[in-house]
Amino acid sequence: MFVLDSRLQKDTHPVANLPLCELLLMNDSQYPWLILVPRRVNLRELVDLDEHDQLQLTRESNVVAQLLLEQVGADKLNIAALGNIVAQLHVHHIARFAHDPVWPAPVWGALEPVAYTPNALAERQTLLCEGLHRLAPHWRQ
Repeated sequence: MFVLDSRLQKDTHPVANLPLCELLLMNDSQYPWLILVPRRVNLRELVDLDEHDQLQLTRESNVVAQLLLEQVGADKLNIAALGNIVAQLHVHHIARFAHDPVWPAPVWGALEPVAYTPNALAERQTLLCEGLHRLAPHWRQ
């Protein structure tokens, strides 16, 4: 049975259930930062997914990237599956801007996170879900 890593549970907010992945919002309002986590057991690496799931993850990643670009713009998208701290396979999608607090350095560990306020969180989750529905209406969220 799939269980989300406890660190991801602590550091994120749920956005939507996509066909393969849980879509999560990192609880750091300094960066538009989404995470895809495939709902499969004991995955550590992309190659642990079967071919069908690899393709589906790519589809979902592309929709998330498009969503970020359309909703917030970005000078660059950072998309990565590192797993150095959280071993469970998960893919970060971070919209970066030349004016963000640590540009051009990586965001990991650079600054203390700034949590979303309850109103900002609800607004961001709503906008993300609306965008997903528009970009991938055949996916039930």
